[in-house]
Amino acid sequence: MASSLDDYESLASKVLPAGVRDFIAGGSGSETTLRRNRSALDAVTMAPRVLAGVSSPDPSTKLLGTPAAIPVAIAPMAYQQLVHPEGEIALARAAAMAGIPYVISTLSSQPMEQIAAEASTWFQLYWLRDRAMVESLIDRAGQAGCTALMVTVDVPVMGRRLRDVRNAFQLPSEVVAANLVGARTEAHVGVAGASAVATHTAAAFEPSLSWLDLEWIRQRTELPLVVKGILDPRDAYRATETGAEGIVVSNHGGRQLDGAPASIDALAAVVEAVDCEVLLDSGIRSGTDVLRALALGASGVLIGRPLLWALALDAAAEALELLSGELTQAMMLAGCATVAEIADLTTGRA
Repeated sequence: MASSLDDYESLASKVLPAGVRDFIAGGSGSETTLRRNRSALDAVTMAPRVLAGVSSPDPSTKLLGTPAAIPVAIAPMAYQQLVHPEGEIALARAAAMAGIPYVISTLSSQPMEQIAAEASTWFQLYWLRDRAMVESLIDRAGQAGCTALMVTVDVPVMGRRLRDVRNAFQLPSEVVAANLVGARTEAHVGVAGASAVATHTAAAFEPSLSWLDLEWIRQRTELPLVVKGILDPRDAYRATETGAEGIVVSNHGGRQLDGAPASIDALAAVVEAVDCEVLLDSGIRSGTDVLRALALGASGVLIGRPLLWALALDAAAEALELLSGELTQAMMLAGCATVAEIADLTTGRA
């Protein structure tokens, strides 16, 4: 059994093909932002409150109206069958066992309907060149029982991920974008010096996504609208003016603009700018990190890579149990009986 979420990466790296390992672990460019996510989280300090009499903290909350046993949702991640035969279905089951929401990716390797049958789900939408397919995905998400629509806005094109380029990474034939009916096949065709996944997204994604398109999405669905990929408080404010009920502060795990700020460094200004739920994504690796995010004003966090590593070992439920235990202990050490009390901690920078 792993002692920390970081343990799963080293363990999974021993069983995954090198190309898949790099596809999960890598960032864009020189991976400056990828590294910055971790160093910035490590720099956040929290002054614990003492003599608080906290013996049994309650880490439960609601995220976008969805009950959550801990203030965590599973981030949208593509092609999970790369690491497990059941892929997203297995991870959704682990989310249900942990009592937290699961975010279904547009590029999931299992159909959204099958994933949504396993857990409380939200649907993550990429803006596609095919407007009819976008409409279909939004409709299917509602019909499948997803309770929020999360629009990712920081991928007009995929960042240049050099590990994938050097590996000429391509998807195996059995792993497909299951939600995209009649999906293109570029992701399965390897070309030296190129990422086949990037070639596929360049063909499928519409880079000109604008505020007008977000307004169209808002009018197209009655689901709560969440905008993921915001780092500038001006964009956060405008998203709420457009009708967003939630913001995800995210640099896409360091996989888009290399040189972007760490998500945790952008969080406080976004929280200050808007009056809605704000979630943090990118770099969360422990219960202490969850505490850090909430102390800086987040309503909750999204967690991604550690659960893919754990999924590769068929240990996603174990990883979420470990995360929950870490958060509960961190709350005790900080003197916080409830999630709401975490926001009152005094924070600083090391």
